[in-house]
Amino acid sequence: MSGTIEILDAGKVYEARGESIPAIASVTLIVRAGQFVSLVGASGCGKSTLLTMVAGLVPVSRGEIRIDGQTVTRPQTDIGFVFQDPVLLDWRRAVDNVLISVEARKPPLRDYRERASRLLQNVGLGGFENRYPYELSGGMRQRVSICRALIHDPPVLLMDEPFGALDALTREQLMLDLLKIWQERKKTVLFVTHSISEAVFLSDRVVVLSPRPARVHEIVTIDLPRPRGLRVQQSLEFAAYRDRILDTFKAQGILRE
Repeated sequence: MSGTIEILDAGKVYEARGESIPAIASVTLIVRAGQFVSLVGASGCGKSTLLTMVAGLVPVSRGEIRIDGQTVTRPQTDIGFVFQDPVLLDWRRAVDNVLISVEARKPPLRDYRERASRLLQNVGLGGFENRYPYELSGGMRQRVSICRALIHDPPVLLMDEPFGALDALTREQLMLDLLKIWQERKKTVLFVTHSISEAVFLSDRVVVLSPRPARVHEIVTIDLPRPRGLRVQQSLEFAAYRDRILDTFKAQGILRE
């Protein structure tokens, strides 16, 4: 698999107590293999729903979603998914939490244990492989969850506000860790965030969704040089991209001064 995502006129309507509740009106978006694309929009606009539809965890109500030309009709096992909450098992050490996603495939775990340790080292957790979740900080636990999503080397990585609950400094370090992993492995990343600065810093393109039910309001191509360091956030070009997206939110009535 190379990792191309095609979202084609996809929509979602939930049925609750005899009432139809539209979450996503119609979204068409192509994410090419190896691209980093972020989704931003108002709370409740359907960003997370769209991500779970791509993962096959929630069926579409209209349209179609494809990964590498194959229509998504069930939960996908060849992708990685990182949630806002790390969702680690308290009774398992860090390295064993990373290995959870490959155990269901029943491969020889010794083939993956070294890879799991190497991934943990790559995100600054060398020496913490045998620690339990309660012995790790929030940022460390989120690093473990990212390694768990990558252990089976998926072509597509879906991330649902993975840094939203972290303090500012930990958030910036994890952004750098994520960029390093992405640049080395060139995964296709679809990333949900509420932070405009985070989206601009990480992405090749930022997709601005309309208020619920979601549509694509604007797609902003981020033409900042890579590799990116934190200082790029001080540049005039960075500020221009951030302000453009802020102005879009103001035009939508999401932000008011």
